[in-house]
Amino acid sequence: MNTQPIGLFDSGIGGTSIWKEVIKLLPNENTLYLADSKNAPYGEKTSDEIIALSVKNTEYLLSKGCKLIIVACNTATTNAIDYLRATYNVPFIGIEPAIKPAALFSKTGAIGILATKGTLSSKLFEKTANEYTKNITKIEQDGEGLVPLIEAGKINSPQLINLLTTYLKPMLNFNIDHLVLGCTHYPYLIPQIQKILGEQVKIIDSGEAVAKQTKAILEKNNLLNTLSKSATKQPTHQLFSNININILAQLIKDVPVQYTVEKLDF
Repeated sequence: MNTQPIGLFDSGIGGTSIWKEVIKLLPNENTLYLADSKNAPYGEKTSDEIIALSVKNTEYLLSKGCKLIIVACNTATTNAIDYLRATYNVPFIGIEPAIKPAALFSKTGAIGILATKGTLSSKLFEKTANEYTKNITKIEQDGEGLVPLIEAGKINSPQLINLLTTYLKPMLNFNIDHLVLGCTHYPYLIPQIQKILGEQVKIIDSGEAVAKQTKAILEKNNLLNTLSKSATKQPTHQLFSNININILAQLIKDVPVQYTVEKLDF
């Protein structure tokens, strides 16, 4: 069981920001990643639709023997993870916006949250936000339109920069000192975001925390892959997209591990 892969799925290519952190912290583990780009963005779908897509992705990963599944999508986590945990007998790791550290470390008492509509309107998000921001001003912004542009590989396009500027500039009027990224696609926009907000605003995403939680859950359940890497036996990392794979491949080209990227109809 220990050599079985870690499964990850997202509403597209954004969850690779989580995948990169996982393989960095857990270099012995095999992984299998599903980019459901055909149905992106999840953030504009109903809760029932998001649950159905999450079930489809989960069942494919389980059919490939995944020992743990990371729901590498904020919207799928906030809408579907309770259902998944109640239905399937494997550990699930979810992705929540890192509101807690932003609120705890804020000096100005104001934080920004950039997320999808599906995350911002979910009960789990509301519960987390209310728990940690009692004495904090939080400025929530739906990043409508950002995910499709990232999925299309238009990360540096004028259209994307204009959208980001429209969404983020008003936050500076509230004197935010932290911006929470509530979508796994958004870490790929950190250089652009930092230019708009300036160095005084700290940008927080969930990738490293998710990797640490994954390691902790694997250890707790005796699921760590204890087989050491060797020159002849390297971990396998398989990434699949149900749309053109070129943008997915471009996004992870800097990763220093062996991997395959393939198109898969799922």
